[in-house]
Amino acid sequence: MNMVINTALKKLSAEQKFMISVIIVNGGNYLYNLILGRVLGPEQFADAALLITFLLVLSFVAMTFQLSTAKFSVLFEDTIFKSFINIIYKYSTGIGIVLGIVLIIFSKQLQILFNTQSSSMFVIFGIGVPIYFIMSVNRGIFQGSKKFDSLAITYQGEMLSRLVITLILIYTISSLQSSTLIALGIAISFLFGILPFRSKDLEITKTHTLPSSESRYIIKFFLLTAFYEFTQIIINNSDILMVKHYFETYEAGLYASLALIGRVVYFVAWMFVMLLLPKVVEKQKEGASHAPILFKYVLYISLLSTTIVLGCYMFPELVINLMFGKEYISIAPLLWKYAIATSLFAISNIFAYYFLSLDQYIPVILSALLGISQVVLIALFHNTLSEVVIMQIIAMAILLTFQIFFFIGYQKLAKKNSTN
Repeated sequence: MNMVINTALKKLSAEQKFMISVIIVNGGNYLYNLILGRVLGPEQFADAALLITFLLVLSFVAMTFQLSTAKFSVLFEDTIFKSFINIIYKYSTGIGIVLGIVLIIFSKQLQILFNTQSSSMFVIFGIGVPIYFIMSVNRGIFQGSKKFDSLAITYQGEMLSRLVITLILIYTISSLQSSTLIALGIAISFLFGILPFRSKDLEITKTHTLPSSESRYIIKFFLLTAFYEFTQIIINNSDILMVKHYFETYEAGLYASLALIGRVVYFVAWMFVMLLLPKVVEKQKEGASHAPILFKYVLYISLLSTTIVLGCYMFPELVINLMFGKEYISIAPLLWKYAIATSLFAISNIFAYYFLSLDQYIPVILSALLGISQVVLIALFHNTLSEVVIMQIIAMAILLTFQIFFFIGYQKLAKKNSTN
């Protein structure tokens, strides 16, 4: 049996192994959330879900460094590459320290804003932030150089350690609040996620500089990526934060379970983003066609989205009951609607990262405007949780429509230029 498995694994490409690894990691993260939902109950799970949302926000911010590192790991070579890596490590660490200090200083205010039981969870989370930024640069190097085996290990290490450590803390320490223990488990998992660490080109004691043309290009791409990741934070997390603010703790906990199940499409789409960016950058560098890569991944996500939406529509109570239990069953009617919202977002996200790889600005600006429109819509219409979900469907449908029209226009312009 082991020989059969080993033979099958050898036949898989590094990309296919990474895709399998990501599915396992996402499954582990889902298991982590589901266990917390069942163990803690809706009210305590609301605080846990807030921490998980903060982790998602952090991942989007740090993704700016990861994607920038991945792109320029493809484009740069030799001395320029080494200088770039050292500079990006320096700035990522500095920004991580600043953000961590901000979280610690304003922990009391965050407790009041989000109606949490404790402020210490924000303090502990803040301590771990700088490590996460270093980890993201490390991942960007593996992603850009297509070392997907090492990239997979960093994600597996983070997921497994967070799952195991958090559960050990919850079941062995009863003197601290659950939110504090969860924050501690998350922070410790960052240390495991940094392994294996790419230290080959790191030279802390030396001063590194880049040619002015490369510096301008990096800054331009970095700011564009940072701006887009900011819109991702708004679109992907504002609903949970606003529900936590506008609704009672019990309803916020119910909505958190809804969001967790509905976002499975987005998390799988993220796997394709990891593969898409270096491929598109490489094709552009070679002057080859890169649209087929986009078509392939959009098709995959569309088929997956359709399957999940149908499953949530036909068996909502079964899904909720299996994953979270009877305490959450009242949220079941909204499950398929939320799945539609996240499916639209996941597909449009593939388009957006495709254009980001090509240094296109307009889709990023559109995403920003529509991200803000989602916040405005929820702020205006939040009488019920159903209204909150419908507002997201409207915003995401408009976003995807704009992305498709821009792509069609971009392709026509590219064909016109190639014939001239």
